[in-house]
Amino acid sequence: MSEEKKSCLVFTCLSGSIKACIAIVAGLVFVEPKEENQIHSRSSGFSKRPPPESLPEPELDIYSSVPIQCWTQWFNSDNPTGDEDQETLARLRIQYPGKICPIPVGIEATNLFGIPADQTGDTIFQSDTTTGFICRNGDQISGECNDYRVRFSCTPPYCADTACWTQWFDRDNPSGTGDWETLQSLRRENPDKICEDPWYIEAVTVDSPSTPAIQTGENFYVFSPTQGLVCRQEDQSSKTCLDYKVRFGCPCTK
Repeated sequence: MSEEKKSCLVFTCLSGSIKACIAIVAGLVFVEPKEENQIHSRSSGFSKRPPPESLPEPELDIYSSVPIQCWTQWFNSDNPTGDEDQETLARLRIQYPGKICPIPVGIEATNLFGIPADQTGDTIFQSDTTTGFICRNGDQISGECNDYRVRFSCTPPYCADTACWTQWFDRDNPSGTGDWETLQSLRRENPDKICEDPWYIEAVTVDSPSTPAIQTGENFYVFSPTQGLVCRQEDQSSKTCLDYKVRFGCPCTK
């Protein structure tokens, strides 16, 4: 009854290998990057890549009162043709002035196919919000890294846009290995109810009154608008998760 990372505040590495790092989150709302010149307004629907006309649009609610953490655009300033793929903050700030907040609170790296860095099989030399991202060819069995892109998570005033929110979803409970509210499963079980490119995710407990995930003190294996939420029993000191429900923030139409 389960399936299967990301966060923006605390990173824990397993077995001493950065490539085996998982993201343990302590946050409430996570968002996807927004393209420049996008317009957001207080109505339901989407402002980019609307679903085919034959499919019903999800019913969305306006919700803009929660604290938001947003992501920058994706950056790809280097490739692994030399000794390494170096997507460092120092390099990126020079090439993209004003595009990265002064103090990022999270970093995400994928290859150009969108596969997270820790799932590519590469050994990652560095991935943090102080230095940025470095993959060295010499550390790889194949002799060469994938080509990576990175983005950084920021806090307001970098992100304070209004979003349209989906209904709440609660597809699982923590009776097995954990509570698995993954986006893939939610899409399959709730067709046409979640926009194509969610910006935000919010999670709270299912009890009443509900408690925001940030206030529960639990560790989250996955907490991402592109992946959903996973709370694993094994990551908790109590060896049990609370039961969560999630919803996704989507672009609004004019």
